[in-house]
Amino acid sequence: MSGTFEPLPGGGAAVALDDVEISIIRSLAVQLLELIGPGPAEDAPADPLAELFADGPTEPPSDPVLRRLFPDAYSDPEGTPGPREAEERKAYSAEFRRYTENDLRAGKRENALAVIRSLDALSPAGDGGAVLKLSPQESRQWLGALNDLRLAIGSRLEITDEDDSDLLYRLPDEDPRKPMVMAYLWLGGLQETLVATLMP
Repeated sequence: MSGTFEPLPGGGAAVALDDVEISIIRSLAVQLLELIGPGPAEDAPADPLAELFADGPTEPPSDPVLRRLFPDAYSDPEGTPGPREAEERKAYSAEFRRYTENDLRAGKRENALAVIRSLDALSPAGDGGAVLKLSPQESRQWLGALNDLRLAIGSRLEITDEDDSDLLYRLPDEDPRKPMVMAYLWLGGLQETLVATLMP
């Protein structure tokens, strides 16, 4: 089971992780939380209805990683719209972002927190690692967090398509991006095996 998720009887998934792997995933999840930003302030209104209708941002984030995690809803990467169409898309995207980004951020934050909590709750095994066992709900949260981590790392590595990912395998060991590349590829393997456990 080492390094790959396997299905658990009755749903959920399990994976054996060593101490280094646990430390890497936890550190990346903490960095993702810091990037996404804090949740609502403690002095926010206690009225859940008011919070539900609180306006979010209307402009895309300036950080390229956040732009990848929270992309514009109305864009055409393959076409070049005219000025009027571009303005319409910008307005639609701003309105969509205003009503959805807060919830998207909260969901991504909760997924990253679920990863941290489940790792912190692990009991060490005799060989210096542990077996992580996830419920079906936790598995879905891990899947969301793994996807966000790969998007974040892929953005930092400037990966835009599958061809870029193929080039990563051929990077020389002395390339400073190599550790990030190894994390990106490893998380991809974890994500792929976790998806397989959730398939009916």
